[in-house]
Amino acid sequence: MATAAKAETETLSWTIGGMDCASCAAKIRGAVERLPGVSDVRLSVMSETLTLSLDENRTRRDAIEKRVVSLGYTAMPASAPRTAAPEPASNCGCGHDHGPTDKAQVCGGHEHAHDHDRDHSHGKASKGADHGHGLPGHVHEPAPDGVSWYQTGKGRLVLLTGTLLGAAWLAKFTVSETAAYCAFVIACVIGVVPVARRAFAAARVGQPFTIEMLMTIAATGALVIGAAEEAALVVFLFAVGEVLEGVAADRARASIRALGDLVPKTAIVEENGETRQVDAAALTVGQIVLVRPGDRIPADGAISDGVSGIDESPITGESVPKTKGVGDPVYAGSVNREAALRVRVEKATEDNTIARIIRLVEEAQEARAPTERFIDRFSRIYMPAIVGLAILVALVPPLAFGGEWSVWIYRALALLLIGCPCALVISVPASIAAALSTGARQGLLLKGGVVIEAAARTGVVAFDKTGTLTAGEPRVTEIVSLGRDERKVVELAAAVETGSSHPLALAILARARADGVPVRPAANAAALAGQGVTGELDGVAVFVGAPRHARERASFDTAALETVERLETAGKTVAAVIADGALAGLIALRDEPREDAAAAIAELRALGVRSVMLTGDNARTGAAIAGSLGLEHKAELMPDDKVTAIKELALEAPVMMVGDGINDAPALAAANIGVAMGSGTDVALETADGAVLKSRVRDIAAMIRLARAAMGNIRANIAIALGLKAVFLVTSVLGYTGLWVAILADTGATVLVTANALRLLRFDAGKAG
Repeated sequence: MATAAKAETETLSWTIGGMDCASCAAKIRGAVERLPGVSDVRLSVMSETLTLSLDENRTRRDAIEKRVVSLGYTAMPASAPRTAAPEPASNCGCGHDHGPTDKAQVCGGHEHAHDHDRDHSHGKASKGADHGHGLPGHVHEPAPDGVSWYQTGKGRLVLLTGTLLGAAWLAKFTVSETAAYCAFVIACVIGVVPVARRAFAAARVGQPFTIEMLMTIAATGALVIGAAEEAALVVFLFAVGEVLEGVAADRARASIRALGDLVPKTAIVEENGETRQVDAAALTVGQIVLVRPGDRIPADGAISDGVSGIDESPITGESVPKTKGVGDPVYAGSVNREAALRVRVEKATEDNTIARIIRLVEEAQEARAPTERFIDRFSRIYMPAIVGLAILVALVPPLAFGGEWSVWIYRALALLLIGCPCALVISVPASIAAALSTGARQGLLLKGGVVIEAAARTGVVAFDKTGTLTAGEPRVTEIVSLGRDERKVVELAAAVETGSSHPLALAILARARADGVPVRPAANAAALAGQGVTGELDGVAVFVGAPRHARERASFDTAALETVERLETAGKTVAAVIADGALAGLIALRDEPREDAAAAIAELRALGVRSVMLTGDNARTGAAIAGSLGLEHKAELMPDDKVTAIKELALEAPVMMVGDGINDAPALAAANIGVAMGSGTDVALETADGAVLKSRVRDIAAMIRLARAAMGNIRANIAIALGLKAVFLVTSVLGYTGLWVAILADTGATVLVTANALRLLRFDAGKAG
């Protein structure tokens, strides 16, 4: 019975060579999901992986590989070593040599074939991956670092067909029309054969309506009616367009590849007093690595020996190095500036900060925006409609009105070409990819197009207080000397707090060090549960605790009581210091707002976004912090109360929730979009739809600006694509524009929307207004 109950499906992953755009993913998805026993197909263009659930009783895994290879790609089990990968065959169906897939583009030379067995749809992200042109058949080959476009198969095809086209025109003016015609036919055939092979490969797996098929029909039809010159020019322009698209897509991914390059390829491991150099990807948790001055840290870990300035700008964007010592965390990719350090590895390579950023961006590429999904569905209806309209244009005028066959067939072919929705469907993913890349480079992580659209619509931002609007660490803000001078008050308090890990104790000790006050541990130190701490220093009995408990040990005059009231009204925690039964002084502490918090609220207000603080802290502290920042607040909220507050705010406008702790996870998930501070917990980061890696409050406004810029870019792209199509569809049917103008308009529109999308790569999200 146990065997019968065993699940018959297994989750499998492959590394796909040559998959370099969203349309490639759509083509592969459409082909493999038609096989029996295949379900839950997921593709990641960024990591070049295919993951699916397979019932091998219905389809063998090698059938999946054969189907992918038949489309012009390579497929290798994800667990196989990269070095064992064979060179892709040149007869893969596209007529080009793809060249080996270079995974180092993404991950700095390390293996990056992640296990995608788990569900990667965080928050509201869709698991779909079939975005892109909406048309299968586009094959973009990988261009390894250092390889120029003209060294790729498609680049060589452009050069060859361009040379033949030039030779044909030369023959037309110097030899004869007949010789020129033959040269045009040869140029057309050489250029269209690989396109036709890809078109029929896609048709065999149930995808007949592709741009390659339209090109094949148009070029063949043009040859049949004697328009060889225009047919050759159309094929050449199509090839140029594909090369330009590939170059543009490669630029959009460059910033993600650069992230992987931040992690060094090698590390120096120290064992038994000896050092040896190893592959950084092979580091394991618990190993000690030696990091010399000037070296990049090879793994996430903690310093076990040494003190040095760490430049974390590659990770956080902060330009000033931080001095770190034993026990402090350090991150892969940051630079050791001053002295040698020994670092204990605490995270495996695939889980370090850089890898997590890359993985988040990869997963974001798979999450399609609502606009993108609508256009994708539209294109599935639009394509057959255009083919049907072209058939009517070719048949109705000659049959019903006695029109000339060659004229109307020519116009129908032009209609087919101009009707291709490539520019329309690529308009969204091109902008999304550029926005994601720009955001990742500026420390703004957004998990996909659906998140970008939600962020752009944000009308209310709800902030958690501790660790979000504030630094999450209380500090001494005021010392009131009463029976003793200020330095003595600090010395007495620090003495009984020595050795404590309580945040308030640490704040008092930090103030003592900052003021140069000697810190000596008190004798007979003890903690009184719920009251405070006691001890003796130089024979003086010391108590430090809340004023209500301190009043049981010493008298408070009117001035002292008024001071306590004033400090607590300002949202500060007050510690009373009692020395030998008399009030020595008061120490006020508060978790202060981050330096940029007030500016962030002002920027959000300028964007027309309302700000609200949701906190579990007491009402007095909440009011004080909110008042100093100029925003609304709701205090004394439990995690489920925050969810209720989010739902109430969502009735007025789309809500973005910003938090950092485990207790914020429910609210992050309940909001239209949840954003985690980069310094937050793993739970918050995984639950959220996005993250601000630099933990700056102003980056929330920057994220909204980037999202709005992306949506504006998308709307402009759609207008460009639809506008050009509307104009040239009419002119093609009326006979004002021919085949070469049609393909030029189509290719031009595709290049225009891609170039417009790439403008987002230069967008400075941190620049207000």
